[in-house]
Amino acid sequence: MSRSAAPTLVGLLSGPDCPGIVAKISGWIYGRGGNIIHADQHRDHEEEVFFQRLEWSPPVGDSAAEGVAFAEFARSLGMRTVVGRSDERPRVGLMVSKFDHCFHDLILRWKAGELRGDVACVVSNHENLRAEAEHYGLPYEHIPVDGDSASTAEESQLEVFHRHGVSLVVMARYMRILSAGFLEKLGCPVINIHHSFLPAFAGGRPHHQAHARGVKLIGATAHYATEILDDGPIIHQDVTRVTHRHGVADLVRKGRDLEKLVLSQAVAWHLENRILVYGRKTVVFD
Repeated sequence: MSRSAAPTLVGLLSGPDCPGIVAKISGWIYGRGGNIIHADQHRDHEEEVFFQRLEWSPPVGDSAAEGVAFAEFARSLGMRTVVGRSDERPRVGLMVSKFDHCFHDLILRWKAGELRGDVACVVSNHENLRAEAEHYGLPYEHIPVDGDSASTAEESQLEVFHRHGVSLVVMARYMRILSAGFLEKLGCPVINIHHSFLPAFAGGRPHHQAHARGVKLIGATAHYATEILDDGPIIHQDVTRVTHRHGVADLVRKGRDLEKLVLSQAVAWHLENRILVYGRKTVVFD
């Protein structure tokens, strides 16, 4: 493989800010024969935390080993570091209930080559979307969930995701709360889409809440899921205007368009290694 066709490395770094850190990192890459293609950084002045995303062409040779060496070097500077490769295609698991708009949108974007990853399986607590999933050639696992069987259902869900080797789970309007135990055992991030502009109108029936309040903007929020409902670090949000002439059905219709766009953008950013989480916040690099 020629140098121009070789995969690039992408590093995400965060840690205490200190003078000269950018020079040290870029110097390390240059000193080993690498070439930086893109670099972006951010400093949280209140927390004095430094964040950086780097993409570079490593020297000819074992790029995986070069990524390991870079992570070790960055950690020596006190940086929390994740290194990926541009040719990696993470496997994604989808969780759905009955709503299908985010489900179809994500799969069609994947089929069109817009996502740097592959949908591996679909898990649902209902049978509604089985035919659609199988039409796309995706394995569909129906795992019913109720109050008495929730823990057993989560164990079955974990088995499916681990069997398919997923490194990202997307709740494409999966209408259940995931437990702390499930999230810990899963061992990979989970992205959720909520149909409101968080932190406003968390929980169920946000469009009804928004209509009752008479808001002039409604929104959608993609965030990393935690055991606390609609409280995880926010990745992406967007809004659209509404007026007193719009009823609840209008808000739902307009909101679904937002949900598709916001969720797909958040998933794309994650798969491209553009998101750093710290505390209850995220840094999303261009």
